[in-house]
Amino acid sequence: MNEGEPFRPDSREPTVRTVAIIGAGFSGTLVAINLLQLKHAGRLRILLIDQNPFGRGLAYASRPYPYLLNVPAGRMSASSADPEEFVTFLQRDLPLATAQAFVPREIYGEYLRWKLARAEAASAPGVKFLRIPGSASTIERTRFAFRIRMAEGRTFLASTIVLALGNPPPARLAAAEGVRGSTRYIDDPWAEPPEFSPGETVLIAGTGPTMADIALAGNEAAGGAAKIHAVSNHGLICAPETNFAEFGADDSAALLLAQDHPLSVRRLFALTRELCHQAVSRGEDWRPIIAGAAAAAPTLWHDLPESERRRFLRHARTYWDVHRHRLPPRTSRALEELRQNGTLHVHAGRLMAMQIAGKHIRVRWRPRGEKAEQILAVDRVINCTGPEYDLRNTRNRLWHSLFARGLAAPDPLGLGIATDEFGALRDANGHTVRDLYYVGPMLRADHWEVLEVEELRAHAEQLAEHLATANVEEELLKNATELV
Repeated sequence: MNEGEPFRPDSREPTVRTVAIIGAGFSGTLVAINLLQLKHAGRLRILLIDQNPFGRGLAYASRPYPYLLNVPAGRMSASSADPEEFVTFLQRDLPLATAQAFVPREIYGEYLRWKLARAEAASAPGVKFLRIPGSASTIERTRFAFRIRMAEGRTFLASTIVLALGNPPPARLAAAEGVRGSTRYIDDPWAEPPEFSPGETVLIAGTGPTMADIALAGNEAAGGAAKIHAVSNHGLICAPETNFAEFGADDSAALLLAQDHPLSVRRLFALTRELCHQAVSRGEDWRPIIAGAAAAAPTLWHDLPESERRRFLRHARTYWDVHRHRLPPRTSRALEELRQNGTLHVHAGRLMAMQIAGKHIRVRWRPRGEKAEQILAVDRVINCTGPEYDLRNTRNRLWHSLFARGLAAPDPLGLGIATDEFGALRDANGHTVRDLYYVGPMLRADHWEVLEVEELRAHAEQLAEHLATANVEEELLKNATELV
């Protein structure tokens, strides 16, 4: 921390321009890093607030099981100016690591902490950086600034707030109301990482990347002696990743999709599928086509009318997700081995209801395309349906605080938060809220593809640059006023 004027947690007005970043996972940490690296006119105080370890969040926390990044190291640099930075960091301790390596997430957390420490040490004398451990529960707008109230009782004032709250927990399973509160039911596997016991039968709700992680970790904890059922509406598992990172996205596919008008989900879906089929028929990988489509997605999403966006979410979203958000090759192979040896059973269907039945949970579910329900008796149920982006259903106190004060509005399609340029929040009337920003995966409401590091990195860098520029303009206006 650079020394300077003593920090006053609360007062009528911040004596120094203060940027409070709430959330110290990838996005929040990266905004802090970029602010520390940029030049500022006048003094700046940066507060980084989180109840989790700084630079890790839930995604990169230290855990007993070595959960893997689902993107190769060569596409995980936190710096657009140095695309090889993460690989270089890896090679300090792992000299043989390559850009195609899929490494444990815990290592990525160490990388972010290292990068933050370097930025803090090299920051300008007028910049003060403070880590604030704890949980922000409410935000109020005062005459001069924002007041942040912490769950622990403290309050802080900030000129500008950046919300970097990361992925929310899974949606509440309607079918699980009968077992909610039971120790046999886990509503959020990342908040309560489960360990399977030998011989037990487990039901996992969801068949996406979280299911893959929890199934493999749980099976290992059970010594390979658990029986796992995974259920989702379509019963689809994400495709495996390959080494296509060597040649990246297919820019021609992105260009072709962007030029296709009038836009319709049916047409875009058919064209993407045809381009993938053509690549496979030539003996090539289809993944660069999907990467090219992802590069074009923000523009396409912006141009789609709401009716077509709804059509995509209803009919095509699942198929996009399983091809876009792929599994590390080792994870995919291990999952297939579990299916082959009868440990993992994947079902397409809908969970209807659950109830405690002695030492078990009695699950009613209906297979896809059938009318008759089936019964499954399991020892425990784990909700792995993925993040709940529909903030109309949020259980987060901070979001409730912002909605109650009209300072933010949830996206009507249930994809996150309504934002403007640089992630500025829109209020309940659709107007831009000055000095209140969001950065993270819930920008997908306006951009759709904002989940992977390269996408989140770009938004974090742009926001930091915008805040630094605003600081310069503010100081110039202040100095001009004093001269007059």
